[in-house]
Amino acid sequence: MEHNCMKRIYLLLITLGVLVTANAQDRPRFQGMRDVNNVIDNTADSLEKANQVRPVSGSSRKGNNPVIFLVGNSTMRNGTLGNGNNGQWGWGYFEHLYWDERRITVENHALGGMSTRTFYRDLWQPVLKGVQKGDYVFLELGHNDNGPLDSGRARSCIKGISHDSTLVTIKETGRQEMVYTFGGYIRKYVAQIRAKGAIPVLLTLTPRNDYEPNDPTKIQRKLNDFTPWIKAMSEELNTPFIDLNDISATKLEKYGKWKTNYFFFGDKIHSSEFGAKMNAASCAEGIEACNHPDVARLKTYLRRDMLHPQRIDQGRQKGKPVVFTTGDSTMKNTDKDENGMWGWGAVANTVFNEKKCTVVNAGKAGRSTRTFLYEGLWDNVYNSLEPGDYVLIQFGHNDIGGIDRDKERGVIASAADTCHVYRMQSNGQYKVIYSFGWYLKKFIQDVREKGATPILLSLTPRNEWPGGKIERRNNTYGKWYRKVVAETGVEFVDVHNITADALDKIGREGAKEYYNNDHTHTSKRGAMLNAQSVAKGLKDIKSPLAKYLK
Repeated sequence: MEHNCMKRIYLLLITLGVLVTANAQDRPRFQGMRDVNNVIDNTADSLEKANQVRPVSGSSRKGNNPVIFLVGNSTMRNGTLGNGNNGQWGWGYFEHLYWDERRITVENHALGGMSTRTFYRDLWQPVLKGVQKGDYVFLELGHNDNGPLDSGRARSCIKGISHDSTLVTIKETGRQEMVYTFGGYIRKYVAQIRAKGAIPVLLTLTPRNDYEPNDPTKIQRKLNDFTPWIKAMSEELNTPFIDLNDISATKLEKYGKWKTNYFFFGDKIHSSEFGAKMNAASCAEGIEACNHPDVARLKTYLRRDMLHPQRIDQGRQKGKPVVFTTGDSTMKNTDKDENGMWGWGAVANTVFNEKKCTVVNAGKAGRSTRTFLYEGLWDNVYNSLEPGDYVLIQFGHNDIGGIDRDKERGVIASAADTCHVYRMQSNGQYKVIYSFGWYLKKFIQDVREKGATPILLSLTPRNEWPGGKIERRNNTYGKWYRKVVAETGVEFVDVHNITADALDKIGREGAKEYYNNDHTHTSKRGAMLNAQSVAKGLKDIKSPLAKYLK
């Protein structure tokens, strides 16, 4: 399953010189300079413009609390504005999520296009000004430390970690500059951080979407020797060392290529929101695992609930698989009043043999594939999965609607791997929204990654009777489901048509007893009918899950 969306956007970036957004008036322009890494740099290199939105150093400090200062490039803070309007995010934007902000704050001072040399020359002194005793400075630089020393963007340093230096004259401007080795600049940062009584932490570079040529399962780790240079500098200077590259690359290798692709956006270096959040978590995990005494106090500020999320399979019993049900209000509703609205997941015990399996209803009313994912509901399931489990995936009722307006839960009406950058009307923030089929494929891949079995269910029918027959949405959702099934080989239970067949036999008047309040939500009787449809479908396709039915 190839992420064609990324390819299309990448081509648009190159040919148009603009970033694709939902609204034409929001389209930022950039220089479109292709660097030696064969990357189109989305930063306009306008320090004046960037400084309008960059934090004032130390401004986040609460009382005498320490601050974590982040120093890096576009992998840490992407774009001049750093707001995701190009679909790319730096991990520094999300790092604060992993820290107790009542006791410590995080300031992201990174800027796209910066190298160890240019950050030190152009940005470092204003950042250093706000650093105080007891603070921490995370340094993650190197992606831009190659290319010519004296022309073009002139941001490269001398390779290696020796004490060498050279005086260069920039060809385009005639300006002279003393240039040091990569290690030389690191020594300068560390010495000045310590002079302030603060603690430097050296991080390796974020991984690229680049696999070893002789092993397509392994992400390349070498990255122009920066990892061994950074490790050697940490040993020389006795600083904490976080191998961010290895921590995140190890995750990507477990995810596989399709998932790895959408952790990047537009190219093979810059991360999507998914990738940025992964790298932010990897940074916090690296701190948690680090045994250097300089981070002993820092560890006490970590949010353990973020690093070790709570599982939702508390009813798990040894030797019995868990069957997770995921969906919207037709899966989980109030489920209390005998005469109220019910989701079929609440009555799944009428068809599943709970002596053989444990059913966990993870559905939530009002959710689409998109909001189920972005609200963390899917992660609750993902983090609880164990080999041998099953996940029933059923969405659709809330997926086609307002994408950047109204309830902002809609998705692109397609099964193709497509996406678009939208600006949300509610808060002005930018979000990459994918297709209905893409979200389903993500869920399916995630389940398989954990050694569990995904089963796709079509949405329940609505109590609408055009032409005297209950409505069937086989030309929209039905078509999209089947395309996903064809591409993934996932087991598929067509609940939509199984229940519709039953209701057609019952008739329009009789069907009223199966719904409650409106044309979508079911009564308890309707919920039980849908549960029976699931059971019938599992038996019809001879699913391995059928052996756990009553």
